[in-house]
Amino acid sequence: MVVRMNCPLPNSRYSAITMAHGGGGTLTETLIRDVFLPAFGQPTPSLLDATPFAIGGGRAALTTDSYVVQPLFFPGGDIGTLAVCGTVNDLLMAGARPIALSAGFILEEGLPIETLRRVAASMRAAAEAANVRVIAGDTKVVGRGAGDGLYITTSGVGEIIAPGGGLSPERIRPGDAILLTGDIGRHGMAVMATRHGLTFSPPIASDCAPLAAPMLELFTSGPPPHCARDLTRGGLGGALCELAQSAGLDFEIEETAIPVEPSVRHACELLGFDPLFVPNEGCAAIFLPHDQADAALACLRRHEVSARAALIGRVGGRGGAVAARTALGTLRRLLAPSGEQLPRIC
Repeated sequence: MVVRMNCPLPNSRYSAITMAHGGGGTLTETLIRDVFLPAFGQPTPSLLDATPFAIGGGRAALTTDSYVVQPLFFPGGDIGTLAVCGTVNDLLMAGARPIALSAGFILEEGLPIETLRRVAASMRAAAEAANVRVIAGDTKVVGRGAGDGLYITTSGVGEIIAPGGGLSPERIRPGDAILLTGDIGRHGMAVMATRHGLTFSPPIASDCAPLAAPMLELFTSGPPPHCARDLTRGGLGGALCELAQSAGLDFEIEETAIPVEPSVRHACELLGFDPLFVPNEGCAAIFLPHDQADAALACLRRHEVSARAALIGRVGGRGGAVAARTALGTLRRLLAPSGEQLPRIC
């Protein structure tokens, strides 16, 4: 008897939104390309975390993001910390010094006031840590069962201070070093463990933090980067695949050089996740000339949030592919994810 199995390839065209469309992978890119760009246009050559624009003879950057993480509180942070840090870090990745944020709150009927108070206090603490203020906001309430507790949308504006008018994938050059500001995978695994009631020893806490101190030092007195990207949805692997395509250059990274906490690595092995594609909220990849890598690492390591900064790879020639050299010395090709391994992570 012949058994025929139907295993279709993932479909990139859908008539309705799926959870994967919000994962920051190829389906998100398809949504942007097919729906939003035809409606609003493309203001920059690449889709950046924050968009540069001219104002008053200078250059500024604007970003906006929405946060729907579940659960609202997790080891190392909460939805409020996440909203501020994510927006601040997006501005920094454009080469901008964050100036001010706005926040919009969608509250579900029945949300305890004390929960909202805790989230607001977390936002204030995160903003103070990044030397930025939340100066405008809005609140809406939806019916019980229609809002999952609390959603937050934040926007931020900053002044571009990085030399050369900002950072972008188009500035990446062959031979550039690829630096990592810290260890990877903690945020995604911390949220996932809390969501599903899993415990690991030692406990895993999110890396959620603003990168303002080390990035601003790089912009003003350290070796200036060509490009930087915070490693949120899609993790390190997803970000590198996107940047390689935008730059049209091949990247090669060393897996053994990438810092991963033992508890995170064990959790990923147990649950079948690749730490290279697990989201982070306080970690970035930085591209700059290779002969300036040591000076940049010294700058980064002076700050607690980037004390584990490492040189993890190098930019090659024309192409657009990403390869990771394994501990065995073999190369494996990294491919952009279609969606998110862990939905509702930010």
